[in-house]
Amino acid sequence: MTTTAPAQTTATCLATYRLIPGTTLDEQVLTTRFGELRLKGLTPGALAALRALAGGDLTEARTSALVVAQDGEMGLLRWQMLRARLDSMGLFEHAVYGVQGGEHAVYGTPGGEPAAGAEHARYEGPAGVPHGPEGPADAPPGGPLLARLTSVGRGSTALKPTPTGPARLTRHAVIRPAEGGLALQAPASPLSVQLTDEAAPFLARLSSWTDRVPTPVLRLLATAGALAPGGPDDDPESESRGSLQWDPVDLAFHTRTRIPASAPGYGGTYRHADRFEPLPVAVPPGEGRRVPLPVPDLDVIAAKDPSLTQVLEERSSIREHDADAPLTLARLGELLYRTVRIRSTFTGSDGQELADRPVPAGGSLHELDVYPLVSHVDGLEPGLYRYASDRHELELVAAAGPLTAPLVKEARDAAMMAADPQVVLLVAARFGRVMWKYETVAYPLILKHVGVLYQTFYLVGTAMGLAVCGLGGGDTSAFAAATGHDPLMEGTVGELVVGSRPQSPAAGD
Repeated sequence: MTTTAPAQTTATCLATYRLIPGTTLDEQVLTTRFGELRLKGLTPGALAALRALAGGDLTEARTSALVVAQDGEMGLLRWQMLRARLDSMGLFEHAVYGVQGGEHAVYGTPGGEPAAGAEHARYEGPAGVPHGPEGPADAPPGGPLLARLTSVGRGSTALKPTPTGPARLTRHAVIRPAEGGLALQAPASPLSVQLTDEAAPFLARLSSWTDRVPTPVLRLLATAGALAPGGPDDDPESESRGSLQWDPVDLAFHTRTRIPASAPGYGGTYRHADRFEPLPVAVPPGEGRRVPLPVPDLDVIAAKDPSLTQVLEERSSIREHDADAPLTLARLGELLYRTVRIRSTFTGSDGQELADRPVPAGGSLHELDVYPLVSHVDGLEPGLYRYASDRHELELVAAAGPLTAPLVKEARDAAMMAADPQVVLLVAARFGRVMWKYETVAYPLILKHVGVLYQTFYLVGTAMGLAVCGLGGGDTSAFAAATGHDPLMEGTVGELVVGSRPQSPAAGD
């Protein structure tokens, strides 16, 4: 049996734009997700164009025709000024469609001229992937959607000029799944380019310098800041220290959390409050064996503690423990009591349960819990415990064994210790405590809390004459295996090793 190949078609690109989704127009008031905008003196033609753009994608020629039909040619200038104003406010989305049967469907250079050998790059496949110059300006978008420039944060959507010469994606671009395809965003940019499966070949080409990508698509990418500067013979991203020292994921995290305009929401937005209840400030008792801890007398401690200046000057990271005189249960309890116990709880104005501890925390959320991983403490069996900061007691999570051994070894190796640390303090975060309220800044806020807790452990440990050493990293998957906790709900975000201080400890940092 023989089959007949599908008819071959050619295509070109069609540039369109629309008001951002959800926009409504009521007389002279434009309501968007950013708020209300009063537009005084709108002409009938401008009203008609805005209503049409609120309903879907139009070409520039179609919107101009709507304006001219009611305002005449003289109304175009006022419309262009209004359109530029709305574009600068980030109220438009720009898109590129393919148009079936377009003429001169070749992979052009960014400047619009056919590339060398373009006759061999002519697209004639049935999928109709578009390329080359913009198609009939008065035609409705009839082909497949290729790409759309959308606002992720808040910034201008005015299109930038198409780069001249070959183009390449910036090495810092981050791509993630999105509805209907992929979303590409550059660090610090408030804009994202959503690419459909029809545009997938362009991503592969843009991994290196190329002139075989449609110019309208390139223009969207340039507007989103997703194209690398320079060219094949002048590639700053391949030479600049500032560019090379950043991993794309690290830079995306840094810019997203430090440039509010690049994120959809920033700060206390309560974006999950309508779906989930806030987590309690303290974890309810589990089934593990509970070990009460003695309560230290703070008045006695205050009378004999060294001054803050002395503690600061004597603080250092000590990676040796005194095996002959190990840390005692009472001393471990004092360290935890003076650093992370819950002194009181109260309810915030948003209904979330809050707490007061010796360490500060943003929003009084106190999402951090401490899990002492004990190898050698006088008066306490080895194992992984959780410090119940509301009850000042330890609760056994896992007995010492194969599940806890990797955590001990990892801490020992990270601290470069000759023997197992007497205690590893695993600092875990219950992420929902912070993410229920905060958007974008939630995880960096948790890391700030970890830094505060590290310093508090150092200062209290130094005042107590203990050996304390903060670690730079850890394995949250090993913690999940040992505890059985969902790593998306709770995971380790810091580790310290603590033990009795030898008489003559090696110098630390």
